[in-house]
Amino acid sequence: MVIYCIINADDFGYSKGVNYGILEAFQHGVVTSATMMVNMPGTEHAARLAKENPELGVGIHFVLTCGKPILADVPSLVNEDGEFRKRDVQLLYADPDDIERELTAQLETFLSFGLTPTHIDSHHHVHEHPCVFPIVQKLAEQYDLPIRPVRSEKPHRLRTVDVFISQFYGRGLTKEYFLSLFDEVNDGQTVEVMCHPAYIDVPLFTGSSYCSERINELSILTDPYVRKALENRGVRLITYRELKQM
Repeated sequence: MVIYCIINADDFGYSKGVNYGILEAFQHGVVTSATMMVNMPGTEHAARLAKENPELGVGIHFVLTCGKPILADVPSLVNEDGEFRKRDVQLLYADPDDIERELTAQLETFLSFGLTPTHIDSHHHVHEHPCVFPIVQKLAEQYDLPIRPVRSEKPHRLRTVDVFISQFYGRGLTKEYFLSLFDEVNDGQTVEVMCHPAYIDVPLFTGSSYCSERINELSILTDPYVRKALENRGVRLITYRELKQM
């Protein structure tokens, strides 16, 4: 039995603590991939780490619900402080033209670092929303990029994995639970596991409601037992680069 698995750490670029946690989970654990936010304080630091660790697959983490936009002229996307609104309000009032211009700017910012994204996903899964997905689909086709799976009523031909596992999230996570997530994956399937490892620093502590849980995730993802158990289950760790070649 062989399962081809991408273990992707979201929020690369959120802060240095997040960046170093993801790097630790890559260098000494089972994380193979990350997705980078280009509008956050740790972005340039993340880009530098990505260049220093080319085997880490780095995609783009589109953002419409955290921090400030790249563009200054997207009025439907920001509150009175010039920051993105919360998810539910944002997706209710956002103008599609503003969304397209902002996401295009984020992708161009990513490319300006001299990096090529391996794939596309998004913060708070906004890329699967009906008002956002057509724009993401357009950009994915234009730049020939795979995407994290979306729940969409309309079929698409974008490359993606067979199975997306988002349940490795929350309080009380254990290594046994992490390993159990693979129980329903079939021989030969490709799968992505979403995760959020990090070290806690001031920006994360003050800015995110999902904080201490990230340290626990990091501990599980760097546990040697977990790597060995995955090998015994026939899990072969890959990135979205390999997915494009399959």
